[in-house]
Amino acid sequence: MSAQAPSAVILVRAERFTPNPVTSADNAFQADPPEGQSADATAARALAEMDALASALREAGVRVHVFEDEDHTRPDSVFPNNWLSTHAGGNVAVYPMYASNRRHERRADVLEMLKSDYRVQTIIDYSGLEPDGIFLEGTGAMVLDHVSRVAYTAVSHRADTHVLERFCTDFGYEPMAFDAVDSDGVPVYHTNVIACVGTEVALFALEMIPDLRRREEVRERLTVQGRKVVEITEEQVREFAGNAVELCGRTPEGKRRYIMAMSARARASLRPDQVAAIEESCEIVSVDIPTIELAGGSVRCMIAGVHLDHRPPVEPELTEAVAAINEDAPVTADGRDVMIEA
Repeated sequence: MSAQAPSAVILVRAERFTPNPVTSADNAFQADPPEGQSADATAARALAEMDALASALREAGVRVHVFEDEDHTRPDSVFPNNWLSTHAGGNVAVYPMYASNRRHERRADVLEMLKSDYRVQTIIDYSGLEPDGIFLEGTGAMVLDHVSRVAYTAVSHRADTHVLERFCTDFGYEPMAFDAVDSDGVPVYHTNVIACVGTEVALFALEMIPDLRRREEVRERLTVQGRKVVEITEEQVREFAGNAVELCGRTPEGKRRYIMAMSARARASLRPDQVAAIEESCEIVSVDIPTIELAGGSVRCMIAGVHLDHRPPVEPELTEAVAAINEDAPVTADGRDVMIEA
């Protein structure tokens, strides 16, 4: 199995979804809902889109963990990849978030599920850096090459290089930071809107790195293992073509199948030669999510990949010590709870 493509994912079913007004200042991809569309209608449309993504991934043989969220104060909770990432060897990272109304998206129940269903050794929490105004928004801020151990990062106030260095030291990645801007000179707010790294193919808007020398260094680093780079344009980035993720599913017969998950809008923006290059190594699975894309993120942002070893469902052995404190059938071998009548 590829280290790059997780076979399980976490999705959050945000029942009160709405584009976050706090993040609109630096997220050029955000848009308002159609005029006259109520908040309830927007939330209902988004909910249907989340369910469609979960269904498509399950149909592709990907294990999907869905967490419900009824909290109306967490408009962006549908994007869990910004606060959480998991890594081979049992390691988990929790990140500092830029927008104050996003910081309570971090959920203990998600971490508890990971610890119970997967082999988790260490959880490193960087969220304590938020009061210092230092942020690194997970796999939105970084696009991770788990094979070559590289963290590609477009520098912004959502991606501080000091935290990046710390993360790379803790988790064993090589930091590769660069400036990335659009044609108006506006910095890219998250790296994962301009780049997707798969096992054998990468989608990357290299033209948005203005430093030509750094651009070529990024290109060289991407291809050192023989990976093919599909260069996407700024126009395609605006259609979320870069916001894709490679996953490992299963056929009905149980064989591995590698998929590239993206939105229908992103898929429609790709040229035939780009589609052909992607499909040399993985199958494109696209889902129509226009309402969620109003919030400035797409399919990649919705997915927190699980790069951890799964625990087989085994009933714990009822040892003598455990039996002694079993609430359903208490056993006290020494007889101290037995009343002796005088």
